Amino acid sequence: MLFRQLMDTAGSNIYTYVLADEDTKDAVIIDPVVEMVERDLQVVDELRLKLKYVLNTHCHADHITGSGNTKTLRPGVKSITKASGAQADINLGPEDKSMAFTGDALLIGGCGRTDFQQGSAEPLYTSVNSERFMLPDSTLLYPAHDYKGWSVTTVKEGKMYNPRLGKSKEELVDIMEHLSLPYPENIDASLPSNLVNGIQD
Repeated sequence: MLFRQLMDTAGSNIYTYVLADEDTKDAVIIDPVVEMVERDLQVVDELRLKLKYVLNTHCHADHITGSGNTKTLRPGVKSITKASGAQADINLGPEDKSMAFTGDALLIGGCGRTDFQQGSAEPLYTSVNSERFMLPDSTLLYPAHDYKGWSVTTVKEGKMYNPRLGKSKEELVDIMEHLSLPYPENIDASLPSNLVNGIQD
């Protein structure tokens, strides 16, 4: 498998991933950012890949997805999402156990916010502990964001060192209810746009 991890240099600290089968050259871009679409497609072209899909791990609140623009520039590319409520051509669940793209649910040393977008700490805890933390300890976890310069962790490290998700459900709920974080800067533009693949009529 070919794998590239790209950082959004437009300012949102988002990781975008390019994965491809080395034999067929069929490729997917995971969590594209609208300002970085041309860079992502340049990577695909330089590696002589056949882009088939764009996948969003979740409906982002801090940036606009590049899925719609990618589909416009590359007709025939299909969009994929998993239970985010966003528009997509294909909806699917996790399969591969060697790596997982955790979106905002499980970050390195933390987790995504639960104070907006119908968020709730209880389902977050259940999801991470019944899905991600049930994967083999060696499974590589790639987050959608990182603010400390880390790019990958493992299930084992997440279980051992995550200061929020290593707690009980009740403790996580209490932590999340008392974070007092500021309102996300780009949420009012990002959420509505991302629900329609980043393309506004």
